[in-house]
Amino acid sequence: MSNYWNTRTKTLSPYVPGEQPRDRQFIKLNTNENPYPPSPKALEAIRAVISDGISAGASLRLYPDPECRELREAIAARYKVTYDQVFAGNGSDEVLAFAFGAFFSSDTALPILFPDITYSFYPVYAGLWDVPFRTIPVKEDFSIDYKDYLIPAGGVIFPNPNAPTGRVLPPDEILRIAAYQEKQKRVLIVDEAYAAFGARSVAGAIEEYPNLLTVHTLSKSASLAGLRVGFAIGNGALIEGLCRIRDSFNSYTVDRLAQAAAAAALRDTAYYDGTTQKVIAARELAASVLGKLGFTVIPSGANFLFIRSPKKSGPDLFALLRERGILVRHFNKPRIADFLRVSIGTDKEMDAFLAACIEIEDAASRRFQ
Repeated sequence: MSNYWNTRTKTLSPYVPGEQPRDRQFIKLNTNENPYPPSPKALEAIRAVISDGISAGASLRLYPDPECRELREAIAARYKVTYDQVFAGNGSDEVLAFAFGAFFSSDTALPILFPDITYSFYPVYAGLWDVPFRTIPVKEDFSIDYKDYLIPAGGVIFPNPNAPTGRVLPPDEILRIAAYQEKQKRVLIVDEAYAAFGARSVAGAIEEYPNLLTVHTLSKSASLAGLRVGFAIGNGALIEGLCRIRDSFNSYTVDRLAQAAAAAALRDTAYYDGTTQKVIAARELAASVLGKLGFTVIPSGANFLFIRSPKKSGPDLFALLRERGILVRHFNKPRIADFLRVSIGTDKEMDAFLAACIEIEDAASRRFQ
């Protein structure tokens, strides 16, 4: 705490990202990164930017395109929308932060709504922008009941699939929320960071629902977490609102390398369809094995599993896995303190994770015999 901080800085509770260790080698299943490399075409696009011009890297002396034209055109083609219905930003976290600033307000007594178990950045954004919020409890099975969001509010936001549970809300239920909130002239933001692994995007419904904004990332399905590229799809007026917020901070949020690689990645659907299917297959196999071990495994449409051991507490299982060189994510929060979120790795990494779980559970069983 510093005397130089203003009140906003003093009262913020910043988001805490997953551990990125440097002290030793771990099997890293804690931050939902894709275990497979990005498309070769994305890497070629980066090399082309670096070698552009008479001398290597000549184009890097120039600012990137603030409109992200090539990238937005690639997104529009992929999602069958128009250029002016696309916004690009420095990762989906930045896009979400801009969306909170553009569409949610501290001027109303009505709070925005999001689930009590969800992406833990949402209350941070609300605090940053002084936006009142109310959390809606998910059901006992961690699913979202869409009817809970058919009430007057300052807006609604949730991920689909939800994080950290992986539960999926069907498109027709999402659009019922959109329809209700549109009558209130409030925005519904659907965070589709993990949609490629098991949920249907509702981006195609933006013409019918002008209050609907979908937010996406290339960190997960496109294996580009290191480049930080995210985007939003929505009505042109919503996109203009995001641009107004962005240009009040920094007009150049996506660098040249990221724009080129992201555009190339979006066009290489065949490559990513293959890697996504590998992740899904590994997720389903792991869920089956863990289920046979007696674990509670929440049905997931994401690139992770949300699990609970039959014999170990969440903190204990987290520590025992870490001792064995495997990092997963534990959230010390009500209702989910005994659960762990496990990102899906390569087949080899998942085999090591499952072997560790079997060893830990067997040791626990012998202790009680």
